[in-house]
Amino acid sequence: MGMTMTQKILAAHAGLKEVKAGQFIEADLDIVLGNDVTTPVAIKEFNKMGAKTVFDKEKVVIVPDHFTPNKDIKAAQQCKMVREFATGMDIENYFEVGRMGIEHCLLPEQGLVVAGDVIIGADSHTCTYGALGAFSTGIGSTDMAAGMARGKAWFKVPGALKFELIGKPEKWVSGKDVILHIIGKIGVDGALYKSMEFTGEGLKHLSMDDRFSMANMAIEAGGKNGIFMVDEKTIEYMKAHSKKEYTIYTPDADAEYDEIYVIDLSTIRPTVAFPHLPENTRTIDEAGEVKIDQVVIGSCTNGRMEDMRIAAGILKDRQVAENIRVIIFPGTQDIYLQCVKEGIAEVFVKAGAVLSTPTCGPCLGGHMGILAPGEKAIATTNRNFVGRMGHPESEVYLSSPAVAAASAITGYITDPEKL
Repeated sequence: MGMTMTQKILAAHAGLKEVKAGQFIEADLDIVLGNDVTTPVAIKEFNKMGAKTVFDKEKVVIVPDHFTPNKDIKAAQQCKMVREFATGMDIENYFEVGRMGIEHCLLPEQGLVVAGDVIIGADSHTCTYGALGAFSTGIGSTDMAAGMARGKAWFKVPGALKFELIGKPEKWVSGKDVILHIIGKIGVDGALYKSMEFTGEGLKHLSMDDRFSMANMAIEAGGKNGIFMVDEKTIEYMKAHSKKEYTIYTPDADAEYDEIYVIDLSTIRPTVAFPHLPENTRTIDEAGEVKIDQVVIGSCTNGRMEDMRIAAGILKDRQVAENIRVIIFPGTQDIYLQCVKEGIAEVFVKAGAVLSTPTCGPCLGGHMGILAPGEKAIATTNRNFVGRMGHPESEVYLSSPAVAAASAITGYITDPEKL
């Protein structure tokens, strides 16, 4: 039996001719990633192991992005610990405030990840890099510590689900709508410990930013990873951002999939995930009139340049509805600067929105935009669990930047077509 994309990457990094689903392997790592929340725990475990140096100063990447700029004394202590470790270990890819971005937006932009890589990160949304044809997955801080010390990690080879994308999406349908549609279809455990592999002629209609959004949310379906076939758009992106050599892996014709889904992009409508799970999806036509208090546009799911442009296109020459708070945070400093250059920053401010430094803060209820009891937010983030963005009695609705921006104008969850 042939191998999937993921299985081929893992076999190559384990020094094996082939691997099968369920097999345990030890694989070499190309990147070990941590942030300001998870790295302090990893550092403690690293020291307990008696490790003295990291395996590769270029391949350990640390991005303090969750609670930075520091939100309180504890966050400051965590970041100080991470900073001192990065300096002491001479880690080259340490991104402090002023250079930092949201980690899963920053690494591809900086050219640190390419097709064929194996990446582990002490953050569940590390699966984002599958958009580039890499195997990337979230792990715990203990595994991060071992990875930093040894440059290797143990994996159980995942089985796979194949998503064959066909058709062309309508104007206001983005990668976020596609992945919400898929999660609504298969459920939050529909891909449990499986590789979600995206192929098909419909890929040509999805931008790289669409693909990053989709791979990012593979974990919300329980997936071990999400991964896209490498095509001309992928290669163009890698050449523009990275000097690293890449390796393209394609699935064998007889690769084994647990399920094969055909997704017709032309039939998908803008989609919203209602509280309190990403699988609780409704099309914009089924959403009804839901009054909101806050709009959040950004995150590692939808904080990229294309997302900023879409939101700005809707907000331009319009005003945010009365009593609606709108927080927009670009994914990286470069994206922030591009917003300034293109006049997008001015559009946001004139519309009545807050334009923030890159941070994960609002997404996880960490800081900036915490919800009070009974408040409702529509967000371009990736999770809407109970209490995700604040009080347990608040509610989070997940959407694309287009739907979020349209909702900011009306004060209700709104179809951008109807503005």
